[in-house]
Amino acid sequence: MAFSRCDLLCSAAALLSLAATPALAQTAPETPQAPAEKTSATTPEIVVTAQFRTQRLQDTPLAITAVNGAALAARGQTNISEVAAQTPNVTLAPQNQYLGPGIIAFIRGVGQSDPNFALEPGVGMYVDDVYLPTLTGSLLDLMDLDRVEVLRGPQGTLAGRNSLGGSIKLYGVKPKGDNSGSFEATYGSYHRVDLRGHFDLKLTDNLAMRVSGVSKNRDGYVKILDYALTHPGTTVPTMATGANPQVGTLGGTSFAAGKVALRWTPTSDIEVNVSADYTRERDEPGASVLIYGNNIAQFAGSPVTKDPNRAWLYGTDGAPIPLDCRFVPNGRNSCDTLSGYDKRYVSYATFYDAARPDHQVPYKPLALNRHSNLDNYGFAGTIDWTLGPSLALKSITAYRHYDSDWSFAESAPVVPSMLNQAQSNTQWSQELRLTGKALNNTLDFVLGGFYFHAKGLFTGRIDLNYAGIDFLHGPDPTPATNKAIFANASWKPFEAFTLTGGLRESWDHKEYGYVRHNPDGSTIQPCTGYPFGVNQPPNCALAALNGLYKTFDASRLDWRVAADYRFSPALMVYGQVSTGYRSGGVNPRPFYPSQVEDFRPETITAYEAGFKSDLFDRRVRFNVSAFFNDYKNIILTVLNCPNTAGFPTTPCLQPKNVGSAHVKGIEVETTIRPIEHLTLDGSLSWLKFKYTTVDTANTGVTASMVPPYTPEWKWNAGLSYDIPDVLKGLVTVRLDGSYQSHIYVDPTNVDAVNVPAATPSALAYQTATNRIDDYFLANARVTWKSEADTWSVSAEVRNLTNKYYFTSMTANFGPIGTSAGAPGLPRTWAVTVKRNF
Repeated sequence: MAFSRCDLLCSAAALLSLAATPALAQTAPETPQAPAEKTSATTPEIVVTAQFRTQRLQDTPLAITAVNGAALAARGQTNISEVAAQTPNVTLAPQNQYLGPGIIAFIRGVGQSDPNFALEPGVGMYVDDVYLPTLTGSLLDLMDLDRVEVLRGPQGTLAGRNSLGGSIKLYGVKPKGDNSGSFEATYGSYHRVDLRGHFDLKLTDNLAMRVSGVSKNRDGYVKILDYALTHPGTTVPTMATGANPQVGTLGGTSFAAGKVALRWTPTSDIEVNVSADYTRERDEPGASVLIYGNNIAQFAGSPVTKDPNRAWLYGTDGAPIPLDCRFVPNGRNSCDTLSGYDKRYVSYATFYDAARPDHQVPYKPLALNRHSNLDNYGFAGTIDWTLGPSLALKSITAYRHYDSDWSFAESAPVVPSMLNQAQSNTQWSQELRLTGKALNNTLDFVLGGFYFHAKGLFTGRIDLNYAGIDFLHGPDPTPATNKAIFANASWKPFEAFTLTGGLRESWDHKEYGYVRHNPDGSTIQPCTGYPFGVNQPPNCALAALNGLYKTFDASRLDWRVAADYRFSPALMVYGQVSTGYRSGGVNPRPFYPSQVEDFRPETITAYEAGFKSDLFDRRVRFNVSAFFNDYKNIILTVLNCPNTAGFPTTPCLQPKNVGSAHVKGIEVETTIRPIEHLTLDGSLSWLKFKYTTVDTANTGVTASMVPPYTPEWKWNAGLSYDIPDVLKGLVTVRLDGSYQSHIYVDPTNVDAVNVPAATPSALAYQTATNRIDDYFLANARVTWKSEADTWSVSAEVRNLTNKYYFTSMTANFGPIGTSAGAPGLPRTWAVTVKRNF
């Protein structure tokens, strides 16, 4: 007899429900309460809810890094990207200027850097169990957090789609009603001013409220200089309005967020948590410096105009100005003569396209306001209802909305491309979980259902001089729906041994509408013939895209089987096989109808084994995991499109299934407390990625390449030492260091290619690369805390060695001829004062 997937899942749900009996012990609450430590010289207990029930970290058969709020504060970490420093095989970085206010997230070689709605993140992001569907808005502040859980490896059965690399879950502190509070203020380099605080009030005997807020402000650390004023005698026209050569900065932040949470316990069996939060960012564009500039800077390469007599920028002498090494302030590709500034942190960006208008590009010149804005808010309600001694129901209802808007310009007066992009997203989600125990407390189970719907709009002014087009992209509607049912059970046939199994069935529906107009809102007229030639209507290659509408539907069954055995209170070993998937979709950025293509969902089957140990009377915690992933239909965004039906191959920015791969790796985490006041912690990870099949012809990716933002090696080490009885308080000295090996920022890896200069210049060639070299960063922090924990003062230095490094990069060595890096902050200092009450 044949069974459908729904038959299997529904039958499992019915059997588990019938197996639950009222005679069993009370189900443990999902809100974790960590047990007290044995002594100050033992490793602390950490409690997680990775399997939707309360468990000790050391009892959970998963590779998890869990960090509580105290540990985050001890390191001075204020946003989620900083947690990656101590997490094996995890890369989290702020988005660069091109991609706006968001995060780049990869775990074990799986992830995404593009925030467009058509592309799903490969790492699931959650705040209080509410799913965040896009990278935009996911560079989360660590405001008033109880803990962060980073789950590595596919979480397909419980977390669902787009968590095939892993999941990152943030849990806020729930209201306690203890009339407590805190306030802290930070001042530091680049006029950094941070303010944080919370208060927790008892409103009635069964109602508590917690209000928390944060404000962060810092000046930009990359100087925008006017090239003409800093290089007297040049023919480059000035864009400054006065005599000051510094016209602005990049990388500055202005961030404010607040949250109100209510906790209501009308009876001993019901707990209701309701929260509302709002985040406002009014930042400068992301820090960006030109590291490669090599283009003739004329419209000769345009697939539409093919007119070599028109330039992107003309000098004061009327001659065209090429994009060359003079605009690269620093590095091996620079011939810049600038002095008096730290050239590593200089940009000549103007955010102004001074191209002369004509009948084919009539919408010039164009000036953009420098900005990176985000408004993000949401409401969430969670109900925990104990139905009986062995059964509990949890409901999670959430609504979220954000509006983001940001500008991008090449870091030179000559403008091959300039963009103003905006995303607006509205989402609703509902999740139900039935948890319980059965079979004389030997069986823990969870059954659930999930519904998610989002409505996204993408809009942009897309000015691409290198392609001879300048148009309005959108607003493109991108509604998406995900539905799922899931079941998970852990059974102890005897006390030391646990078997775990899970299933999840998911259904995806996505739509994408293409809207294209000229910048004045007028209809784009079609080209008069192919191949394109001179004297075509503006943006004519895009005419056939306007009004197209595509849909994508898919379903997926994910599963997990795991086993763990506890040899003693000090040692547990585990093994598991699990699957996950990331939803497919439709190319959101076609420039010609031939580029409107679907891409299939990518999938992983992951094999993992490991052990978790607390040794030497819990003075040494040593956890190890090893994994092997069979990774198929890998989705990466490439710049290589085939020549179809007479259409050119550029411009091109297209998500494609590039191939399949085998990925293996090892992860080690440890915490050591050799003596009462000393704590050592660290981690080490190694990852080997190898393509087994690859579509080189249509993607440009070869078998020897690796995905973006995937270092082979990562490690970190930390030291914390407490000095008691100092000024009636405790002094804690903390040192942290982290290392990552080199990464690439694009699917097509470029190590170092010498490219001849496009025009005569001081350099005969420039070196093109999209590789970020390995680097080591060190931080130091000293904190004094009063005996009653009412006052504390901290002083910190970050990037102790003043290492110059890039967090991300945008690179296009073909028709654009540029590469720009996002430099990390140089050495900075800060002082923080905190008052608890």
